[in-house]
Amino acid sequence: MPESDLDLLIDAAREAGRIARRYFRRDPGIWHKPGDAGPVTEADIAVNDMLKAELCTARPDYGWLSEETPDDAARLDASRAFIVDPIDGTRAFIDGDTSFAHSLAIASGGAVTAAVVYLPMKDALYAASAEGPSTLNGQPIRASGRSVAEGATLLATKPNLSSEHWRGGAPPPFERKFRASIAWRLCLVAEGRFDAMLTLRPTWEWDVAAGDLIARRAGARVTNRLGNAIRYNAPDPKAAGVIAAPGPLWQSLRNGLAE
Repeated sequence: MPESDLDLLIDAAREAGRIARRYFRRDPGIWHKPGDAGPVTEADIAVNDMLKAELCTARPDYGWLSEETPDDAARLDASRAFIVDPIDGTRAFIDGDTSFAHSLAIASGGAVTAAVVYLPMKDALYAASAEGPSTLNGQPIRASGRSVAEGATLLATKPNLSSEHWRGGAPPPFERKFRASIAWRLCLVAEGRFDAMLTLRPTWEWDVAAGDLIARRAGARVTNRLGNAIRYNAPDPKAAGVIAAPGPLWQSLRNGLAE
């Protein structure tokens, strides 16, 4: 059995990747969640079932929060909780796009203490603990040193740059880019391949918990859209948006947003 929480998440993420590869581009069963909550596939459920069995067996006193498991309020009484998105970027997975990810985190006292984001089709494993550096396939990574908005690359969907969200009716002069997985967007900021990421709508904890720690341990500042630290394993497990960027660039984003 892995000794540390981070080792446990790494082993589980790699096993999740082995399962996802078996379904990828092989016409898995697809259905839609109630309330227009998006699609889910056989692969999502198979990965979720494995992760819940393996992780909760290894740490039976930890709570469990996952996109593909009905929420159980018992997690609120646990000192630590797993926060899991079995496949972040399900639509990309369905489309045969390799940019989907497995997002696994452990939270304690409202903060993430161990995190892994794994893209199995790219064999890219991002990891961090609360005490150590962020890594990509075992090598340390660092957020960019970009301090000004002009020319900076921003990972965001187009609606986030609509005029109503910004003071004066226009966002700073970013170069907008997009990747399907929110968890991977945060990791790409951690890696310094892109300068910042932004999402303004309420965002599920399982989409951002792992990427939050990885980006922060790589030197980025990560908050909700109001500038506050995101508290995890909350009764209502949604963040009020996410801003992630190096400090001065984060301040530029935050200052530009309309209240």
